[in-house]
Amino acid sequence: QVQLVESGGGLVQAGGSLRLSCAVSGSRFSPHAMGWYRQAPGKQRELVADITWPARTNYANSVKGRFTISRDNAKNTVYLQMNSLTPEDTAVYYCNVLLVGVTYWGQGTQVTVPS
Repeated sequence: QVQLVESGGGLVQAGGSLRLSCAVSGSRFSPHAMGWYRQAPGKQRELVADITWPARTNYANSVKGRFTISRDNAKNTVYLQMNSLTPEDTAVYYCNVLLVGVTYWGQGTQVTVPS
């Protein structure tokens, strides 16, 4: 059974940094694509960044230059380094992977940047 375990969320002051991690277990295959989405209160879930095999990255315009996505294929883990955080980054962040044609979601981790 495939499981996604996220970690690294929390509360941080504006201008600070956080690093999110998402470890995929339960499959002998490596995900073709791994990414992060976020959903703020009253808003739709949106793509933050994704990385496709082996290391092609894509970012939302709002996070370009501040966030960096990376993956450790040996560990089946994807990371999101978030710098220069602003209150607009406050949301629940969800890990998303495409694995053998199936999309999986993590449980979500809260990131809060007080205004």
